[in-house]
Amino acid sequence: MVVEVPRWSNAKMEIATKEPLNPIKQDMKKGKLRYVANVFPHKGYIWNYGALPQTWEDPNHTDKDTKCCGDNDPIDVCEIGTLVCSPGQVIQVKVLGVLAMIDEGETDWKLIAINADDPEAPSLNSIEDVRKSRSGHLEATVDWFKKYKVPDGKPENQFAFNGQFKDKDFAMEVIKSTHEHWRALVQKQTNGGEIDCKNVSVCESPFKFTGEDACNVVKSVRISVQLCVCCNYN
Repeated sequence: MVVEVPRWSNAKMEIATKEPLNPIKQDMKKGKLRYVANVFPHKGYIWNYGALPQTWEDPNHTDKDTKCCGDNDPIDVCEIGTLVCSPGQVIQVKVLGVLAMIDEGETDWKLIAINADDPEAPSLNSIEDVRKSRSGHLEATVDWFKKYKVPDGKPENQFAFNGQFKDKDFAMEVIKSTHEHWRALVQKQTNGGEIDCKNVSVCESPFKFTGEDACNVVKSVRISVQLCVCCNYN
């Protein structure tokens, strides 16, 4: 997974899919940086939160189980290990299960996983292992996702399967399906809308460009950031 938000923090960091090279940035709404409120008794995000690369929840595809279309993003991952990660960190995870949140009528899968290097990883191999060894953790996860938008004046989120977690095998099928949607996206076999699919690693992708091109994108961003900083100080 690619870590977007470290556990216990509040800044709503996410992969900017509409920008070149898809950097991780803090989300904005109405010109203001976004933060999630503390949902009592929790402080910020209650797991390391991020995304599973090379997956895409296709907004043009209606899921056969949830009966809702995708949310146009990679699959989200809740990493429940004991270590606090950093934004941008890439870690190998063991998939344990999945929760199907319905966000404003869209399917928004939430994988439950653990860092493969975590000391507790060998003893956690299924969603039932989590239920047995982490009393209340799964219930807290549902409660957090249900209520985290309420302080912003939005209604509670809903869930498919009556808010029950599906097992690892089900989660792997979700990953396979959304990976195929991603492949169609980067091969230009489906309409990705405003998503920027430029990449340096997918050989068969018509969006593939060179490492030099990628470096130029990064340099241009650095220059614009420096100009913004200078403007702020003048």
